[in-house]
Amino acid sequence: MQLNRLVNFHKTLGDKTRIQIIALLKNGSLHGQAIAGKLGLTPPTISHHLAKLRDINLVYQRREKNTIYYHLDEKKLEIMAAAIIKVGGEVEMDPFKVEDQEKYKVIQNFFTDDGKLKTIPAQRKKKLIILEYLASKLNVGVIYSEKELNEFIKQYHEDFATIRREFIMCHFMHRENGMYQLNPEEMWLI
Repeated sequence: MQLNRLVNFHKTLGDKTRIQIIALLKNGSLHGQAIAGKLGLTPPTISHHLAKLRDINLVYQRREKNTIYYHLDEKKLEIMAAAIIKVGGEVEMDPFKVEDQEKYKVIQNFFTDDGKLKTIPAQRKKKLIILEYLASKLNVGVIYSEKELNEFIKQYHEDFATIRREFIMCHFMHRENGMYQLNPEEMWLI
């Protein structure tokens, strides 16, 4: 997820009716007419707001016979709400002391004793673990130029362009006008 998606998420929630819909859906699924009745609004107005909430994947729908029920993705709400707190915070993680044994083994297998990355894993799951490890060495809130980021990556592997691109594609970092910034951990594809 890009930092822009976090901003878009919070912009979408910046509406009283949408917050009321979320509050209603926290108590269980409802169909559009029920939501309209509880809020005293017209069904088209509710449809508009539900579409906005679906666009940010906060609400999903299920059809039962001729009725569409709307459900709140509470996990997504928690993750996105927590992500804003992490912006500008410090990342404190030493993956070599990580409690997850699987991640620890991957890191040990792909790094030399002097901290160099032997190869970039082809398997996506392992690649994400390696990218997470490298990203944890960067500082949250710091804006890196492309040259600075390349120099950082070169400390670990010579193919800085591939790793830099993977940082963006896997949402570890956000790029804007040639400048790079670490995303909050909740946004990483891990």
